[in-house]
Amino acid sequence: MPSPPRPNDLRDLWRRLREHQDPVAREKLVLNYAPLVKWVAGRVAATLPPHVEEGDLISYGLVGLTTAVDRFDTTREVRFETYAVTRIRGAIIDELRSQDWVPRSVRQRAREIERTHAKLEHKLHRAPTDDEMAAALEMSVREFQDALVTVSQSTIHALDEMWSVGDSSGGDQVSLLDTIEDQHAPDPAAMLAEQDVRDQMRGAIERLPEREKVVIALYYYENLTLREIGEVLGVTESRASQLHTKAVLRLRARISPDDVAVA
Repeated sequence: MPSPPRPNDLRDLWRRLREHQDPVAREKLVLNYAPLVKWVAGRVAATLPPHVEEGDLISYGLVGLTTAVDRFDTTREVRFETYAVTRIRGAIIDELRSQDWVPRSVRQRAREIERTHAKLEHKLHRAPTDDEMAAALEMSVREFQDALVTVSQSTIHALDEMWSVGDSSGGDQVSLLDTIEDQHAPDPAAMLAEQDVRDQMRGAIERLPEREKVVIALYYYENLTLREIGEVLGVTESRASQLHTKAVLRLRARISPDDVAVA
C-alpha cells in the first residue's frame, strides 16, 4: 500500500488541481481524504435503522467528498477536513431523503411535535416540559418519550444538514452549523442569508434547556456519540437520544417559523 502524501505533497496536489485542473491530482486528493467518508458514514449509520447499509452511505459520501475537493478554496484559513465533513454528511443525508424511506407516520409525528413545541413555547414564553408536551399531544409522558425515540431512529435530523440559500433553483447550499462561504457563489443576498441562518441558530441554541444545550455541544462540536454523551450526563444512551431529538426538534421549530401556525 502506498504511503500517504506528505504535507508538501498535498500542497503540490492542491496547486496542480487549482492551476491546471489536473485529474490525477484530483484523484489522489480524493483517495487521501477517503477515510473521512467512512468516519462520517459510521456516525450517520449509528443513528439510522439497521437495514440501512453503511456501504451505501459511503458511496453517497464519496460524492460529497469529490464535490468538496472540487470546490475547496485553499486560500481561506479553513482546514479541508472541516469543510469536507459538512459536504460529505450533506451528500449522505440528501441521498437518503431523496429515497423517501422514512415512514409517513414518523414524518407526521415529528412535524406534530415541532408544531406543538412552538405553540407551547409561544404561550408559556419558555421551553415546555415533557409533561406539558405529552398533555398537549394527548398522550402519556412515556408515550411521548417513546415517540422521541422512534423519531430519533427513523428520521434524518441533523443540524449540519444542507440548506439552500438564495435562489431555490440555483443558490448554494450551506450547513446550519458549519457555514462556509463558497467562492463560486459570492451573491451578497446568499451571504446575508447564510448569516441570518447562523444568527437564528445561535440564538435558538442559547434558549435551549441546559441539558439539551450540553447534548448539542457534545454531539456536534466535540463529536461524542450518544452513548458517550449518556456517560457524561449519567443517563442511558436512550435518554441521551431523547434529549438530542428534543433539542433538534426545538431548533427546527424555532428556525422554521413559516411551517408553524402559532395560535
